[in-house]
Amino acid sequence: MINQLIAKMLPYIPKEIVWLFSKRYISGQYIGDALAESRKLNLEGALVTVDLLGEYVKNLEEADLYKEQYIVLIKRFTEEKINGNFSVKPSMFGLLIDKEACYRNLRELVEVADGCNTLVKIDMEDSDCTSIEIALFRQLKTEFPTRVGLVLQAYMRRTLADVKSLLDLNQAAAPLNIRLCKGIYIEPVNMAFKGHQEIRDHFIEDLRFMLLNGIYVGIATHDKYLINKAYEVIGELGITKDKYEFQMLYGVTPHLRKSIIAKGHKLRVYVPYGIQWFGYSTRRLKENPAMVWHIIKALFVRN
Repeated sequence: MINQLIAKMLPYIPKEIVWLFSKRYISGQYIGDALAESRKLNLEGALVTVDLLGEYVKNLEEADLYKEQYIVLIKRFTEEKINGNFSVKPSMFGLLIDKEACYRNLRELVEVADGCNTLVKIDMEDSDCTSIEIALFRQLKTEFPTRVGLVLQAYMRRTLADVKSLLDLNQAAAPLNIRLCKGIYIEPVNMAFKGHQEIRDHFIEDLRFMLLNGIYVGIATHDKYLINKAYEVIGELGITKDKYEFQMLYGVTPHLRKSIIAKGHKLRVYVPYGIQWFGYSTRRLKENPAMVWHIIKALFVRN
């Protein structure tokens, strides 16, 4: 209840105060901030995936501006030899305004990533976007087999069927690259599982299926139960460490992050930055009030 109350109040609190909560899980407002934090994470043994904050643009001019910023981002991080890749939200590039324009924008980014020998991961948004984003991924994966990945959400009832529908794109030389997370958007019960353990169970079911079918999986969770279950599945199936990675949000459960690295597993940190941090912060906390507790702990626990 306290988490929910704080999350609801945040949009009405001065930005300076909200920043006290936000700065622990947002790397900063500018590209230099994201670079500096990404270097630190690389030195700790973590990979990164960088996200320029912003989504649901109102016109294609905004989408073009974001595209140009992302091109600069990809080139600069590559030139400075940051060990990581890039995450994008299609709604930032006009998905709900003009699907073809969105595809052209994303294709340009993936083409730049191809030239820089890196990868662009298509973030999953709410259920209005799911089918369109999977179609975008399919189109881009066909043209750039090793340069594009996709995020899927375990709480969506359709997810396992979606994975199965993509298996025709899964090749030994260019396996599907999928980040599996629990899911954060508020969805109706007919579309999404709601029970805490129910979501966990489907997460592991999806993970097992992906690993069995040679899909490269980003196991994106801070849930110790799921991490331990993932260890069990990986050991049971005899999956080698080059076939998966763990993924976590910047600033959340850093001690758990370090323990995964210490066990010899690959781990990637999701590093968001940008001047749109306020909307991102308040929206994410309203969608997932449990994050409030993680953030409050992160303010005081540094390791």
